[in-house]
Amino acid sequence: MIGKKRRISRILKNGRSVILPMDHGVTKPEKGIEKIDRVLEDVQGYIDAIIVHKGVVKRSGVIAEMEAGLIIHLSGSTVWAEDPNDKRIVTSVERAISLGADGVSVHVNIGSATEAIQLQKLGEISEICDWYGVPLLAMMYPRGKIEVNTESVKHAARIGYELGADILKVPFTENFEDVVGFVDVPVVIAGGSKENEYDLFKKVEDAMARGASGVAVGRNLFNSPSPSKIARMLHMIVHSNMRAKDVVEYEGNLVVG
Repeated sequence: MIGKKRRISRILKNGRSVILPMDHGVTKPEKGIEKIDRVLEDVQGYIDAIIVHKGVVKRSGVIAEMEAGLIIHLSGSTVWAEDPNDKRIVTSVERAISLGADGVSVHVNIGSATEAIQLQKLGEISEICDWYGVPLLAMMYPRGKIEVNTESVKHAARIGYELGADILKVPFTENFEDVVGFVDVPVVIAGGSKENEYDLFKKVEDAMARGASGVAVGRNLFNSPSPSKIARMLHMIVHSNMRAKDVVEYEGNLVVG
């Protein structure tokens, strides 16, 4: 699997990654993604990979020249659907390859009414990815009536692992080392809803200490007045093992100086 190994190295640098997901526009318009290229130009020195839909890649004037790995998202649903948790496949691995993707991603909502079809598609896509040597990132989320806790996230991660994912993206939870220890592929935490910057950095610090391979932060980055600042600080925590309080202090000194 030389092709997959080479492509994963564009997403995970020395086994770690700061990923910027910007696939939110299908679900609903989010502040900060109106001009995706502007954000990418601002942060490209600090992120290791991006996640976007195929239409963004087609129209971007920046992505073709970026050093960051390109992950094309294959799933979609909108907030207007009868069941927003019903993620459907909206493009193919082959199309992603034609657009220059280093990997693809699929979103699966465990516990949703359409869990079965989502799992079926995940399994099928993982086999196609293996055939072409393309890394698969599976976004595995407990949804519906399932409480998000260590056991449910651990189970969701294990499902993605069992069905062939190469990288897992899951919610952060307490005892996160139990989640990481239940699979032997890289696990990155989801950034989640917009939150206080320090709380975000502390969560990432904790996740890295508990064995995570990185973070996929979208809204907390592109919603920020200064995306480059957030990206730079996340990079220091993920790649330099810095603590949240030290990163904040360093950034403060940098601004003052």
